[in-house]
Amino acid sequence: MIRDPETQTLLEEGVRRFVQEVLVPREEEVAESDQIPQDVIAQMKEIGLFGLSLPEEYGGLGVTMEEEVRIAFELGQTSPAFRSLIGTNNGIGAMGIYLDGTDEQKNTYLPSLASGDLIGSFALTEPEAGSDAASLKTTAVRDGDYYLLNGTKRFITNAPEAGIFTVMARTDTTIKGAGGISAFIVEASTPGLSLGKIDKKMGQKGAHTCDVIFEDCKVPAANLIGNREGVGFKTAMKVLDKGRLHIAAVAIGAAKRMLRDALEFAMNRKQFGHPISDFQLVQGMLADSKTEIYAAECMVIDAARKRDEGKDVSIEASCAKYFATEMCGRVADRAVQIHGGSGYVSDYAVERFYRDVRLFRLYEGTSQVQQVIIARGLIRGATI
Repeated sequence: MIRDPETQTLLEEGVRRFVQEVLVPREEEVAESDQIPQDVIAQMKEIGLFGLSLPEEYGGLGVTMEEEVRIAFELGQTSPAFRSLIGTNNGIGAMGIYLDGTDEQKNTYLPSLASGDLIGSFALTEPEAGSDAASLKTTAVRDGDYYLLNGTKRFITNAPEAGIFTVMARTDTTIKGAGGISAFIVEASTPGLSLGKIDKKMGQKGAHTCDVIFEDCKVPAANLIGNREGVGFKTAMKVLDKGRLHIAAVAIGAAKRMLRDALEFAMNRKQFGHPISDFQLVQGMLADSKTEIYAAECMVIDAARKRDEGKDVSIEASCAKYFATEMCGRVADRAVQIHGGSGYVSDYAVERFYRDVRLFRLYEGTSQVQQVIIARGLIRGATI
C-alpha cells in the first residue's frame, strides 16, 4: 500500500541518489577495510534509514510493507553491508519489540533504534539449531526479578555493533518444541554476555556476524518481551515473515545492479569486431535475467500489498524469498559469465556481488526451509 505516491516517489529518488552518489563510491573501501566508514553511518542516520519501518511515534518513518520493499529495491543496488547495518533496526532487531513488546519496552528502546543511536540484533540461531530453530537449547531460568540466560547463539548479524539483542531462550525445558520458548531484550552491557570472534565470511565484508555467549547472564524480568513466557517463537516467526519480504526485495535490487553492470560491459566489450551485446547467446542471458527480475519484483510487491491489507502472507513471503534469492544467484552467475575472465577479478564489482549474494539463500530461512513452509501450507489448506 502506497499512502502518498508523491511522497513515496521523492523518498525512493532520495534513496537512489544516496546509493549512487554516496554508497556505491565507497564499496571498495568497505570491502578492503571490512568496516563501514563512520561518516557514511552518520549520513544514514541523518536521512532516517535506521528508522524506515518503525512507527512515527517512536521517531521512525513508519513505511508500509509495500513502501519498504520498494525502498529495498534501491538499497539492494550497492554493497549488502550498508543495508545489513540498518536492516536489523528496521526488521528482526526491532520488530519483535514493536509487535509484541509492552508500552514501556517500546518507549525505552524503539526511539534509539529509529535514530540509529542503538543497533539491534536478533539472536535465534544456535550451533545445533539453525533451520530447526524450535529445538534451541539456550535456557532462561527465573530467579526472583531476573532470568539467568545460558547458551550460545551463532552467526548473529551485527552482534559486534549491537547495543541490544532480541534473544530467544527456553523458559520451560519440559516442552521440547516451540511452546517453551520466550523472547527477551538483552542489553549488550549485561554481565554474563560475551562475544566470540568475528566470522571470516565468503563475502559481505563490512557486515559482521559472531557468536553471542550467555553465561548466567542476569536479565531483568521486565525485559521479557510482552511480559509473557512461551510465545517467543511466535514472535520470531512474525518477525521473519516480514524479514523474508525485505530480503527478497534486497535480492531483487542486487540483481538489478548486476544486470545493469553486465549490460554496460556487454555493450562496451568488443569481440570479433562487435560489442558482445550483439551476440544472441549473450542476449539470451540478459533477457533471462531481466525476465526473472521482473517476475520476482511482481511477486514481492503483490505479497507486500497483501500483508498491508492484513492478510496472512506466510506462504507468499516464503515464495517470494525463495524465488527472489535463487533468481539473484542465477543472475550473478550470468553476470560473471557475460564479463568473462574480467568477472573473476576484483576490478569489477560483479566478482564481489557474486560472493555477497550467496548468503541471501541461507539467512532468514534457507531455500529448503522455504520449500517446506510452502508445501506444508499447501497441505494444511488443501480440501479433499
